[in-house]
Amino acid sequence: MTRLEPSRAFAALANRDFRIYFLSASAAMMADNIEHVISYWVIFQKFHDPALAGVAVISHWVPYLLFAAYSGALADHFDIRRLIQLGMLLFIGVSVSWGVMFMTETVVLWKVRALLLIHGCAGVLWIPASQVLLHQIVRGPTLPSAVRINATGRYLGFLIGPAVGAGLLLCLGPAYGIFFNALLYTPLLLWLVRAPYGPRTPGWQPPPRALRGFSDIFATMRVVAANPVLLSMTGLIGASSFFIGSAYSAQMPEFATDLGHGRADFSYSLLLAADAAGGLFAGLLLESRSMMQPRARSAISLAVIWSVVLLGFALCRTYWIAVALLFIAGFVELAFNAMAQTLVQLHAPAAIRGSVIGVFTMSSLGLRAFSGVGVGLLGASIGIHRSLALCAIALLLVYAALLLVKRSLTA
Repeated sequence: MTRLEPSRAFAALANRDFRIYFLSASAAMMADNIEHVISYWVIFQKFHDPALAGVAVISHWVPYLLFAAYSGALADHFDIRRLIQLGMLLFIGVSVSWGVMFMTETVVLWKVRALLLIHGCAGVLWIPASQVLLHQIVRGPTLPSAVRINATGRYLGFLIGPAVGAGLLLCLGPAYGIFFNALLYTPLLLWLVRAPYGPRTPGWQPPPRALRGFSDIFATMRVVAANPVLLSMTGLIGASSFFIGSAYSAQMPEFATDLGHGRADFSYSLLLAADAAGGLFAGLLLESRSMMQPRARSAISLAVIWSVVLLGFALCRTYWIAVALLFIAGFVELAFNAMAQTLVQLHAPAAIRGSVIGVFTMSSLGLRAFSGVGVGLLGASIGIHRSLALCAIALLLVYAALLLVKRSLTA
């Protein structure tokens, strides 16, 4: 395990290949969020059904629940560059398909669900393999810096994506806007053609045995369960995904309408971008000051704060207070997510790093499918403000219990 030591600010950016990867992966993440902004807006405008937004969340994240652990195992046995490239090709195909559907005015439920599922499968191929690639690009004490900068790039995509998506909606319309979006996946796709990683990584050795499918996944889960740090961080992120995840983002058109800003204008984009702006600010501040070194208890405490802030957002009826709360939520979420990812990277055994990251991804992203049930489908019955508030309270109780257990174990 790599020792946790403070490093200089933005240390990972000294690595040329990491800079290329960071910029191209951030562009892909931005494209991912542009697609969500445009597609969710069209879906909401056509059907005006909060339950459908919940179904959209479920359809998008179910592939992570079913296949992320297996995808992580694939990253231990196959060329991770090609896995990521396949994911990028699927993303491009989905964006082009959305554009054709919007242009021909053939937006129907079965096509919407199919594209959301394929988009989820693209992410399943991309995310675990990209985390293994990150560990190959940046080694040693600068890895925590790389993980935090990479997480900041994710939030940069969240921040710029809604703004660019809203701009594309206004300037090009949904069809041509999402066609343009497909181009943003190509830099990462092209760089990986000759990037010196995967089997070309210095010191790389083929796995000692062939992939054994689900038996490998269960063996990895036993390794995670036996390691207190891996178990607590996987449980921490899994709880946030299960109860809330990104479900409130899918419901943002209705939240914006309730706050009096339901039009596709600057005020709607600001509400979408506030959460991402908080995450971006957190990444820049924490990395520049080398603050909040990864610790399990710190991650749990920050997650408790996150659930409290989202409870406040759910109960809020004032636009500018809602924007401020989303900014704070993004700040805290970046901090505890980056900590959890770093601790998992550092504590995962090298021989099964991809498999451990796959299990972590299944927990962090796959369990978001259930947040679509809690926030979206329940919201159709009792209102999305109440459903989000109830989910935040449930999450707060889980985190409080986790913090107590962590404290008793270390007492």
